[in-house]
Amino acid sequence: MNFKSLALLLTAAAVPQTVVAGPLAYAMCQTGCNGVAVACYSAAGFTFGVALPLAPPVLIACNVALGGCMATCAAIALAPTL
Repeated sequence: MNFKSLALLLTAAAVPQTVVAGPLAYAMCQTGCNGVAVACYSAAGFTFGVALPLAPPVLIACNVALGGCMATCAAIALAPTL
């Protein structure tokens, strides 16, 4: 590697870059949301992922909370970070 390439690489590494949180942050956020949803279902005495013909109100509340959490994850995935 010549001096010019090394100088360019070090300069690029030293300057803070704005990046998007990306897929890893999004996946971690969704995993957290799903963990909370499983806990919500378990606290209500149900199993997460099992379809019921008519959902009780407590499960609807769990699903509404899960939807809000997932919407936050979408915003996190698109937010620029340093």
